Amino acid sequence: MAVQKSAPAPTPDPSAPDRPHPDASRRSQRSRKAIYDAALALVAEVGYPKTTIEGIAARAGVGKQTIYRWWSSKADVLLEAFLDLGEQAAEAAGQETYAIPETGDLAADLKAVLRATVDELQDPKFEAPSRALAAEGVVNEQLGRVFVTKLLEPSLQLYVDRLRAAQDAGQVRPEIDPRIGLELFVSPLAQRWLQRTAPISYAYTDTLVDYALHGLAPR
Repeated sequence: MAVQKSAPAPTPDPSAPDRPHPDASRRSQRSRKAIYDAALALVAEVGYPKTTIEGIAARAGVGKQTIYRWWSSKADVLLEAFLDLGEQAAEAAGQETYAIPETGDLAADLKAVLRATVDELQDPKFEAPSRALAAEGVVNEQLGRVFVTKLLEPSLQLYVDRLRAAQDAGQVRPEIDPRIGLELFVSPLAQRWLQRTAPISYAYTDTLVDYALHGLAPR
């Protein structure tokens, strides 16, 4: 029985255009974005306890092994999703990162950043998941600690830095503790927003800054 020889492999044509290869990094970025959106949407709809990796994966249209390849827990997913929201907001504002401006006018600078905070707190994309996580952080100590450390404290440090710069410029008394000073306008805003005791607005945050910087007692 004769052995049939296989046909020789065709010689590649060097003039032929290369076939496009799938862009793995772009595909991964799309998957990450879908996971971020799914995680934030789910925690807003069902709350943190009922949000699961399986639910995030199903909503994002990816396998749960994809999520576990990048993150170890749903808290890690949500943390990154919030950081991504912050980066998007900074890009929309034309900034590489969040920063409190230093124009030389402390009151104007604080009012500007607090007005931006009001806009963010009233943005449905941010508000619903943020409320859900804030509520869960009150009863879930571990989650609360993670989000305070990785999300809240870096933002508060920006206020500390700005108040210290104002101290150096002689605009704030040198004995003032900036970490306590920032709470005079940041904490009332957070409380009013979280507990819905009254509406938040530019006028409200402007007034907080005026009260904090000038005090209530007659001079």
